Amino acid sequence: MSTPYLPDNRLRTTAVSERPQERLERHGATALSDTELLAMLLRSGTRGHDVLTLSSRLISEAGSLSGLIKWKETDFKKLKGIGRVKALQLITVMEIARRVLSQDASADPIINDAESAVDYLRTLAHGLNVEKFWVLCLNRKNRLIKCVEVSSGTATSSLAHPREVFREAIRESATAVICAHNHPSGDPAPSSADIKITRQLREAGQAVDIHLLDHVILGNPVADPLGRGYYSFREGGLI
Repeated sequence: MSTPYLPDNRLRTTAVSERPQERLERHGATALSDTELLAMLLRSGTRGHDVLTLSSRLISEAGSLSGLIKWKETDFKKLKGIGRVKALQLITVMEIARRVLSQDASADPIINDAESAVDYLRTLAHGLNVEKFWVLCLNRKNRLIKCVEVSSGTATSSLAHPREVFREAIRESATAVICAHNHPSGDPAPSSADIKITRQLREAGQAVDIHLLDHVILGNPVADPLGRGYYSFREGGLI
């Protein structure tokens, strides 16, 4: 009777001194490959799918380590060896990575146009499959005081109410704001609802003496007929 084929166990065939945990302890995290770092998060594989092989498959399926940021629970669970708990752990880690990348540890940046707003929000909006609305609260020199997420929902949800936007701006003592939201489809072309809310935001800003510098829609250059990846209502002449 022939012995059933079992795939090589990469972890078992790797010398103990060269396994991820031992290399991490000896050389630090920067010495580990993407696969090894992911293996440290997963901690264990399953029968026939050791943790190094599983990590390698995850990165291969996503195209890169950063590609995993876009994945949902169902994407992770498609791979044998990833159950609900591990999938949720990985989603949590990817969300932490997204937020860390979006936070600038240096001085608060000056954001005075659509391009600088997009640069600041690009990482925060990367890979989102729901529509979110942010308000960038600015001081008199257009330096960022605080970025506030005002709403989050599905792509068909209504955008934030001007009352919520300017409540946050008043709370932060802002003198100007740039509003922004993402289009999960990647096409940043404004809808009729986007145009309507922009007009309401402009009028509300005038009423409370807080200048609406711009309203920006974030998309993806690949899905944008103009190849820019964002739309500016100010540049479009609607503010």
